[in-house]
Amino acid sequence: MKTAIIGSGAIGGLVAAYLKEKGEDVYVVARPETVDIINSSGIKISGVRGEYAVAVQAHTQLVSKPDLVILATKTQDIEVAIKENAPFLKEATVLTTQNGVAAEIIVARYIPKERIISSIVMFGSTYLEPGAVVHNFEGSWIIGRAFEKNPDQKLIDVSLVLDKSFPTVISENISGMKYLKIFVNANNCIPAALGLSMQESFKDIDVSRISIGIWREGFNIISKLGIELVSLPGFPVENITKLTSLPAQEAAKVFSGIMINLSKDPLYGSILQSIKRGRNSEIDYINGEFVALAKRNHLEAPLNQRLIELVHAVEETGKFFTRDELLSFTKGLYD
Repeated sequence: MKTAIIGSGAIGGLVAAYLKEKGEDVYVVARPETVDIINSSGIKISGVRGEYAVAVQAHTQLVSKPDLVILATKTQDIEVAIKENAPFLKEATVLTTQNGVAAEIIVARYIPKERIISSIVMFGSTYLEPGAVVHNFEGSWIIGRAFEKNPDQKLIDVSLVLDKSFPTVISENISGMKYLKIFVNANNCIPAALGLSMQESFKDIDVSRISIGIWREGFNIISKLGIELVSLPGFPVENITKLTSLPAQEAAKVFSGIMINLSKDPLYGSILQSIKRGRNSEIDYINGEFVALAKRNHLEAPLNQRLIELVHAVEETGKFFTRDELLSFTKGLYD
C-alpha cells in the first residue's frame, strides 16, 4: 500500500519513520524548511524504542497518487491540507488522526464518507524541532468508520499497514471512543496555560483539582445528552466515572500520581507543543467540544470556557500564567 502522511510533527513524523523502517512505501508532506531537513538528515527518533534516524522522502505537497493518506495536521489545518493536495486525493483512503470529533466532519466536505477512516492515537510523542520527535510511551492505534459501524475489508487492509508501527485495533464504535479521548486530552490545556510539562504541572495537587473539575463538568454534559462513552485500550470509562465520583482532594491525588508517571521524558501535550511552535492550538476542538455541546443544549461549561480563554491569551501574548494566577482565574468554577 502506497502511503503519504500529511504533517511531520509529533504523530506524522513518528509514524512515517516507523513505517519506513518496516519497509513500507511511505513519504511525508511537510513545510519547506522541514522538507529540506528530512531529505538531508532523515527523521530523528528518540525515546522508548531508542535513538536513531530513518531516511524518509519528504515533499511540500503530494507528488503521486497514494492508496492511503494519513492526515497528521491539527484539526484547524485540515481544510487547507485537503485543498492544496486535492488532485492526488481523488481515489485515496483518508485516515484522520486528530483529537476531538470534528476532523471527520471537515474531511467529509471534500472526500466521500466511504473513503474516510477515523483513528485514535493512544501512543505518546513530542515534537522537538523539524525532523526530530521523541516517542514518549507506547500505545495502540484505534481505527474505525466514522459514519457507520460495520468493519470492512478496507479497514482490515489499513490496519495491517498501521500495525507495523503500533498495535492496531478495529473499533465498531469509534465515535464513543473519540468522545472518551476528549477527556484524555482535555487536561492538556493546563500545561499549555502554565508553559510547563505535564509532570511539572500535575505534581501540584491544587492544579490537579482543576483537572478533576474539567472532567466533572464534561461528564455532566455528556451524561445529560446521553452520549455513549466507549472504553479505550488502557483507559476504561471507569477512569472517568470513578475519579469524578471521589472527593475532589482524593481524586486529585490519584490523578496527580498517574500524570507524573506517564513518561520519563518531559511530556507537554499537543496544545502546548503547538504554542511552542508559534501556532494556534486545537483547544477549540478539545475543551471547546464540551463548551459547544453545552451551548447547543442550553447547558453551561464555565470552567472549560475559562481555560479556553486562558490558552487563547497565551497564544496571543506568548506569556504563560503562574500557578497562582491559574488558581485565581479558575476559582469558584470547580469543586
